[in-house]
Amino acid sequence: MTRLDHMEQSGSAKAFCHTHRTGPEVVFLNTSGGMTGGDRLHYGLDLGPGCRVMATTQTAERAYRSASGVAEMTVEHRLAAGAHLDWLPQETIFFDDAALNRSTLVRLEADATCLLLEAGILGRTAMGETVAQLHLCDRREVWRGDRPVLVEPLRIGAAALVAGAGVLQGARAFASLALVRQGAEALLAAVRQRLDEPGVSGGASAFDGRLMVRLLATDGWPLRRQILRLLEVLRAGPLPRVWRM
Repeated sequence: MTRLDHMEQSGSAKAFCHTHRTGPEVVFLNTSGGMTGGDRLHYGLDLGPGCRVMATTQTAERAYRSASGVAEMTVEHRLAAGAHLDWLPQETIFFDDAALNRSTLVRLEADATCLLLEAGILGRTAMGETVAQLHLCDRREVWRGDRPVLVEPLRIGAAALVAGAGVLQGARAFASLALVRQGAEALLAAVRQRLDEPGVSGGASAFDGRLMVRLLATDGWPLRRQILRLLEVLRAGPLPRVWRM
């Protein structure tokens, strides 16, 4: 049985823990409403042996225009032997001239496993927003003991926003999913069959206990629909309740 042993929160970083029939659901919240230059935000979970937890954010994070400096976000999760984490934060919305450095680190012991999602939206189409300038340095790492099993760096600047094939290709939204567990390769065919949402292009690959999916979309809504369809394949049980609000 998984239970909460200790919780610490300060500043605008808050966390709520809800019980669910499939295990605890942790919801992180930034009460400041978004991030801009000079802001610092940290989230993290420490799961004991055999714990199974689904974690998300209450709403989309917002990276606002930065007059000076860079916002810094760090996410660090530690999983003991046999633990599993679904880290499914909602999208980050980037406004014009936003500047964000984000680092996500997951440390796995023994046979611990994880499913990770990261999604971004370049301005809200319905609000007529466009993004011409952006500084985004985003890095995700998964380590098992002292060995890296997944390293995914991403850097987007003004040049990438208008680049063609091989970069954003004019997309307004993007996402990546990673499943790290023994036998993840067996889901590759089912994942590829679900990559058919209109307005979304994507690809999937799998090797040695890792399955990766990368997506580009014309807007945030088709991207979310595609993510939801993929999560039906990649995880067992319902989605976080805040995703359905």
